[in-house]
Amino acid sequence: MTKFINLHTHKFSNLSDVIEVVNQYPWEFNSILSNYSIGIHPWYIDEKRLNNDLKIIKKKLQLKECLALGECGLDKRIEIPLDVQISVFKKQLEIVKQTKKPIVLHCVAAYDEVIAIKKEMKIDNPMIIHGFSKNDQVAQSLLKNGFYLSFGKYLLRNPDLEKVFTFAPENQILLETDTIEESIYQVYEKAALIKGISIDELKTIVFTNFSRIFNN
Repeated sequence: MTKFINLHTHKFSNLSDVIEVVNQYPWEFNSILSNYSIGIHPWYIDEKRLNNDLKIIKKKLQLKECLALGECGLDKRIEIPLDVQISVFKKQLEIVKQTKKPIVLHCVAAYDEVIAIKKEMKIDNPMIIHGFSKNDQVAQSLLKNGFYLSFGKYLLRNPDLEKVFTFAPENQILLETDTIEESIYQVYEKAALIKGISIDELKTIVFTNFSRIFNN
């Protein structure tokens, strides 16, 4: 049976028909979770704790239960200076480069910077923009530069995003719940409706992408 994929969530639901990548932070790690990503979110950078956080990330990325780095990235709408964010982001990318594991990205108003860093550091690991919510111009730029787009909350909330989801190549899309109350099943229902395909067809598309990106 092809399972539903939840690319990024902050709550472990333990559903038998869903593979979910649960977000973890190094400073509050939960060893019970079987599939997770781990990273330093730009909102929560703490330079006093940084070296220890990076050591934990490096250790966990060696484990099979740790599926990805993240969420990490850049956010121009917070008070933490962008140069500090970039430094912490790059340090995490240096660690994940030693693996083939993907990167789950938080990006707010810093898409050009993220694209530039991918090129500058020659990142071959798959890079996924989680919770994509921008227009088709931003989407085209990311897709052209080899990023994957994960859709969830904004696909349910913002009709303008339907256009982006419709044209996004099937081999570059994923689905998620992040922190919303709605289930991953509801996200799939809406996404299948927008694409004009069955939920089973969409499950196959997303599962195939997930398997390729995560080398499952």
